[in-house]
Amino acid sequence: MTNGTATTDLDATLERYRVELTGYCYRMLGSSFEAEDAVQDTMIRAWRSLDKFEGRSSLRSWLYRIATNVCLDMLSAGNKRARPMDLTDTTPLAQAALSPRPDHTWLEPMPDDRVLPTPADPAEAAVAKESVRLAFMAALQQLPAKQRAVLILREVLAWKASEVAELLDTSVASVNSALQRARATLAERREPGAGASVSDPLDEDQKKLLDRYVAAFEGYDMSALTALLHEDAVMTMPPFDLWLTGADDITGFMTTLGAPCAGSRLVPVRVNGLPGFAQYKPDPENGGFVPWAIQALEISDGRITGFHCFLDTQRWFPLFGLPLRLEAEADDVEQDAQRG
Repeated sequence: MTNGTATTDLDATLERYRVELTGYCYRMLGSSFEAEDAVQDTMIRAWRSLDKFEGRSSLRSWLYRIATNVCLDMLSAGNKRARPMDLTDTTPLAQAALSPRPDHTWLEPMPDDRVLPTPADPAEAAVAKESVRLAFMAALQQLPAKQRAVLILREVLAWKASEVAELLDTSVASVNSALQRARATLAERREPGAGASVSDPLDEDQKKLLDRYVAAFEGYDMSALTALLHEDAVMTMPPFDLWLTGADDITGFMTTLGAPCAGSRLVPVRVNGLPGFAQYKPDPENGGFVPWAIQALEISDGRITGFHCFLDTQRWFPLFGLPLRLEAEADDVEQDAQRG
């Protein structure tokens, strides 16, 4: 076998693990871009130290050991990603103000296809999706880094305690203790959105709910939108720390500070194991539509309970493989002409 062929084979072998490693690093770090950087660093370290891999564990376990060390190094500063409700109290609409915080503050969205492998077992797929949902990810951020790793490896990836102990160079008793403490911390924190229940695939009622949501949002019909929102629905808009609760404040915001979103177009996306949409806002200067937000929707009991809008479009739209512009459709142009 030539060196070129060996190199190609190794690249292909390592690449097989990219999605699951990205999912692991994303759960650890809470950041889309940091997770991808961590995986790239993992691959480089694996390449450089391949001659030290003695085969006492599987290649997969070895890669997870490297990825864990990379993530622990990145988390050594103790930084935690958050959602607006983790940092401030909910704000009445009358006091709403758009105050941005730096990028590193926020828990970031992630496209499903970058972090969720396609397991043969539907139960495994359901656990994987639950574990990247925004509420669970926010709860993970409250755990110390090693507890976070233990919880993900044991409860999400279903590793044995002995396997985790070997990976972390610790004892089984230490792993079990860390898992118990992590579970206790999560049990104390019931995150907003933790009760969201989204079928996989979406059931007919959920599909109809989303169809009604698209019609209400694109038509900017606040009465129709109110009918879809749970009475305790939450709206967030990172990088702004403002968050709103209840249909009245959410729709009130949309018709005041959010009024320029009227006439938007929504393109379906899968984000954090949830149904979502890329929102394109009308471009009054050039016509057509420009990116405005990645929306992630939490659903429970036939209503929308969480409405999360990530506004840093220059980062998110390329990550999701979305164009940075939509042209106006013929019927849009005709309607504009009629209004003119």
